[in-house]
Amino acid sequence: MTVERKWLVLLAVGAGTFMTALDTSVVNTTLPLIRQSLHVAFDQSQWVVTVYLLGLSGLLLSFGRLGDLHGHKRVFTWGFGLFVLSSLACAASPGLVWLVTARGLQAVGGAMITSNAPALLTQHFPPAERGRALGLQATMTYLGLTCGPSLGGWLATSYGWRSIFYVNLPIGIVAVVIALLCVPTDRPSGEREPYDPMGSTLFLLAMVLLLWGLNQAHRLGWGSPAIVGTLCMSVVIAALFVRAERTNPHPMLDLSLFGEPVFSSSVASAVCNYICVYSIVFLVPHYLINVRHMTAAQAGLILTAQPLIMAVVAPLSGHWSDHRGTRLPSAVGMVLLTAALASLAFVGMATPGWSVALRTALAGLGTGIFISPNNSALLGSAPRHRQGIASGVLATSRNGGMVLGVGLAGAVVTTAMAHGMTEVRAVGCAFGVAAAAGALGAVLSVVRAEPRRPV
Repeated sequence: MTVERKWLVLLAVGAGTFMTALDTSVVNTTLPLIRQSLHVAFDQSQWVVTVYLLGLSGLLLSFGRLGDLHGHKRVFTWGFGLFVLSSLACAASPGLVWLVTARGLQAVGGAMITSNAPALLTQHFPPAERGRALGLQATMTYLGLTCGPSLGGWLATSYGWRSIFYVNLPIGIVAVVIALLCVPTDRPSGEREPYDPMGSTLFLLAMVLLLWGLNQAHRLGWGSPAIVGTLCMSVVIAALFVRAERTNPHPMLDLSLFGEPVFSSSVASAVCNYICVYSIVFLVPHYLINVRHMTAAQAGLILTAQPLIMAVVAPLSGHWSDHRGTRLPSAVGMVLLTAALASLAFVGMATPGWSVALRTALAGLGTGIFISPNNSALLGSAPRHRQGIASGVLATSRNGGMVLGVGLAGAVVTTAMAHGMTEVRAVGCAFGVAAAAGALGAVLSVVRAEPRRPV
C-alpha cells in the first residue's frame, strides 16, 4: 500500500470513530429539547439514549466476527451507509417511537463501524506504526466525546435538536466515498467458516440485560427486584453463551484468545481504564456543579483539561510504544491515572478550581499514555483471522467499562450518603474505589509480556 493510501484509510476510520463517539455523547445534552418537542415524559425520553447504548454494545462482537468472515471493509462501509441513513431518519422523526427505532438502527451502523475500524488499521499499518495509528484513532474518539456536549448544545439551541443528526450526513458521505475509493478490499480470512447465530443471540441478550441493569440500577436501586432479576438473568445467559462457544467448532467468540496472557491482561486493563475514565466523567461534573455549585461554564472550562491532554498525548504514546514496546507505557499510564484518582479522592469544598483541573489533567495524561499501547498489545496478540473479534472485544470493553464506571460511582455515592456521609466525602469515596480499579489495571499492565505475534 502506498503511504498516501495508508493515511486515507486512517482518515476514513478516524471519521467513523469521531462520528460514533460524537453520537454517544451528543444526544444527552439535547434530551430536554427532544422531550419538549415530542411531548414525552422524562423516563420515555431516556430510551433515545439507552437503545443506542444497548444496541451498540450488544452487537460489537457479532459484527467484528462478520468482518473476519466477509471482509472488514465491506462491513465497515455498509455500517457507514446505515449510520448516515439512520441519522437522516432520526432527524425526520415525527414521534418518539420513530426516533427510538431510528436510534436502534443507528446503533447497528455504529457497531459495524466501531468493531471493524481497529482491524482495518492493523491490516494497513505495519506493526512498527500500529501504535501511532491507533493513537490517532483514539484522539478522534476523545474529540468526539469531548465535542459532543458543547456541539450538541450549540446546534440544538441555534438550529433545533434535529440538527445534531443532520451534522452526521456530510461527515458520513465524505467518509463513505473515501472508504469505497481508497480502502483496499481485504480478503476474508475465515470465509469458509459458518456464522454462529446462537452465540451472537446469547451474547446480545446477556449484554443487553447486563448493561440495562447497570444503567438503571442508580435510578431503581441496586436491591430492587427488577435489577437483581435482570443481572442474575444476564449471568445465566452469559454462562450458556460460554458453554455454547466452547462446544461450537466455529464460535462467534474464539475463547482461545483469552488463553493468550497478553490478550486477556490487555482486555482486563482496558476495562479497568474505562471504569476509571468514566468514573471521572460522571463524578467531576457532579462535584463541580451539584456539590460546589459552580456554573456550567466554569465546570466546562475545568473539564476541558482531561480530554485535551488525552487527545494530544495518545498518538505520541502510540509512537513511543512502536519503538519501545507496549508494556512500559501502559503501566506508566495506569500508574498516573491511579495517582490522579487518588488525589481526586481528597477534593473538598474549598479545593481551588485550578487544582481540580490539574488533577483531571493528570488523569488525561495517564489515559493518553495508556490507551494506544494497550490497544496495540491487544490487537497484536490476536491472529490475523481474528482481528475483527479482537476489535469487537476492545470496543466492548470500552462500552462495558463506561457503564460499570458510571454505575459503580453512582452506587458508592448513594450508599455512602445513605450511611450519613456528606456528599463531598461520598464523592471522594467513589474516587477512591475507582483508584483501586486503576491500581489493578496498573498491576495487570506491569506483569504482562510483549505481544509475540506480528500482525
